[in-house]
Amino acid sequence: METTQIKSTLTYDDKVIEKIVGHALENVGGLLAVTGGFFSNIKNNLVNSASVTDGVSVEVGSKEVAVDLAIIVEYGKDIPAIVESIKAIVSQNVDSMTHLKVVEVNVNVVDIRTKEEHEAASVTVQDRVTSAASNTSQFVSEQTEKLKETVSNTVDSDETAK
Repeated sequence: METTQIKSTLTYDDKVIEKIVGHALENVGGLLAVTGGFFSNIKNNLVNSASVTDGVSVEVGSKEVAVDLAIIVEYGKDIPAIVESIKAIVSQNVDSMTHLKVVEVNVNVVDIRTKEEHEAASVTVQDRVTSAASNTSQFVSEQTEKLKETVSNTVDSDETAK
């Protein structure tokens, strides 16, 4: 029996590698966020639309990958150690899933925040509007109940007076 050699090519879209990198970074200690820059941040501050690929840029070759990241780190943490963790986890995840070699990880620290500052900055306009709508709805319900009580008491006192 003769075996025929089947030719094939395997390529990865940049978005695929960006997602692998983004998911790999989710549990790096001291890393508060990977940020996508001004317009991405505006979009994310308006609505809850953060993507795992925000702030991740890659160049994918046939056998190698270069990664660029823009990050926000937690105040008081060892930044070079965080970057070493990032390099290790990114390289390991990309290699295990694609067999591509990560040859470069460029990290730009764009901000440093306490956890409290980061949580406060992460509240979106959508969150604020939702909260305001909920509070308004609750207020209207309470006022409606008060009005019903007042009307009921007025009707009762009118009937008693007759």
